[in-house]
Amino acid sequence: MQNDHIKSAEEIALMRRAAAITDDVYEYILGIVSEGVTETALADAIYRKTVELGASGVSFDTIVAFGESGAEPHHVPTDKRLQEGMFVTIDMGAVVEGLCSDFTRTFAFGDIDEEQRRVYDTVYEAQKLALSAVADGTACRAADAAARDHIARCGYGGFYIHGTGHGVGTEIHEPPTLNAKSEETLAAGQVVTVEPGIYLPGRMGVRIEDMVLVGEGRPFSRHTTELITLRQ
Repeated sequence: MQNDHIKSAEEIALMRRAAAITDDVYEYILGIVSEGVTETALADAIYRKTVELGASGVSFDTIVAFGESGAEPHHVPTDKRLQEGMFVTIDMGAVVEGLCSDFTRTFAFGDIDEEQRRVYDTVYEAQKLALSAVADGTACRAADAAARDHIARCGYGGFYIHGTGHGVGTEIHEPPTLNAKSEETLAAGQVVTVEPGIYLPGRMGVRIEDMVLVGEGRPFSRHTTELITLRQ
């Protein structure tokens, strides 16, 4: 029997607060990124700022991945240093009174090449298609297919190696699951992520993730999903 995981108005409000903190932390991080900074330094800064802004903690171990490290969806931050021409992927979240947020953006540090731009644009469009597919009564696998089929049409199908999303609430991963094998159906009042990605081993990774309330359709985050380029 499917657990519908419908959120109450109070739970949704707390998740919006957690998402707002995450948004503020991301804005802060964009302001301190510089050439030579390490993945671990940014991950530590994210934790400190998240707590400083009122969260009880982060909702999972923060992912910060530079360049080819982004090809690992669950990369653990290292002392790798940021260089010009790299993508930076940050996957993070906050906890407010037991409710979680989940958010990912990939941005460029300095000039990028044509393939990097093509990969980013593919993920960007895939996420928009999947967000449009998230609706009350939609099969979870159909929302997944909206992103997956676009990525495949663009020639990167073999490099999309995880599901398109999952429920969020008191746990960072909870039902429903948006993937090709899911038998679940989306229901109004659920909060799910939409997070397609492309991962090219030894080269790069791009993921864009937003939380969305089923039945509303508008992402919790205020941050654009268009490519941001930071310069030294």
